[in-house]
Amino acid sequence: MESLFAPPPRPVSPGLYIVATPIGNLRDITLRALDVLRAADVVLAEDTRIAGKLLSAYDIKKKLIRYDDHAGPQVLPEILDRLSQGQIIAQISDAGTPLISDPGFRLVEAARDAGAYIHPIPGASSVLAALCLAGLPTDRFMFAGFLPAKSAARQTFLGEFVSLRTTLVVFETGPRLHDALSDMLSVLGNRHACVCRELTKLYETGHRGTLATLTTDPALAEPRGEIVIVVAPPAEDKPSEESLDEALKLALEHYSPSDAAKQLADVFGVPRKLVYQKALELKGR
Repeated sequence: MESLFAPPPRPVSPGLYIVATPIGNLRDITLRALDVLRAADVVLAEDTRIAGKLLSAYDIKKKLIRYDDHAGPQVLPEILDRLSQGQIIAQISDAGTPLISDPGFRLVEAARDAGAYIHPIPGASSVLAALCLAGLPTDRFMFAGFLPAKSAARQTFLGEFVSLRTTLVVFETGPRLHDALSDMLSVLGNRHACVCRELTKLYETGHRGTLATLTTDPALAEPRGEIVIVVAPPAEDKPSEESLDEALKLALEHYSPSDAAKQLADVFGVPRKLVYQKALELKGR
């Protein structure tokens, strides 16, 4: 039987590479990410100690430059100068995809303005991993980043998403989890949700339930590790019986019970048989 091999690595051209790294399990790194890290002239990292452990795991030795909110403005001129010389710059975050809840977008903006090529190297993402684990709707979702630390600010923040009919994904810390879930229950209502902890790591867990049950779950009383909360969209408003009756009365002035039921069943999301029965009852009064 003929063996199948991965395609050979392509030469890494100069530019800025936004490289996704594992969010827990070190084996969750792509072959292309390793190609870029091995070819890079320098690697930009939020925490050079964490980056050093990742590179060491794959026997990669590179010059590391700290790039975060504090160091970014100071090292930006050096980075842009290196890019102008045709160097290969790899940017990584502590875990997952750079630019997601970190300051990397400023570097991309500056590099693009300077005419450098930008290359995204996709890979691990705690947002997508949590959505896969949660078992909640994924056709539309909103990633809202980290929740504010204070309750008042958190409730105001959550209020922006009350009427949004999408799944909501947020980051939170262990010590604030209970208060965050309580505020979610208060502002968003008792929706289904999933608290995802330690994704891809040895003690990965996904606690699924309503916000009310999750706030009292003893397993979530003092959680450790990084947490992603996935909250279901609001439930569809069900039409009241009175509104259906009013619509049927108007429809029966022009249509037979069968035709009226056919038209209104789809509009109200109610089985046609039930609408037809109600139409017969109204017609006989």
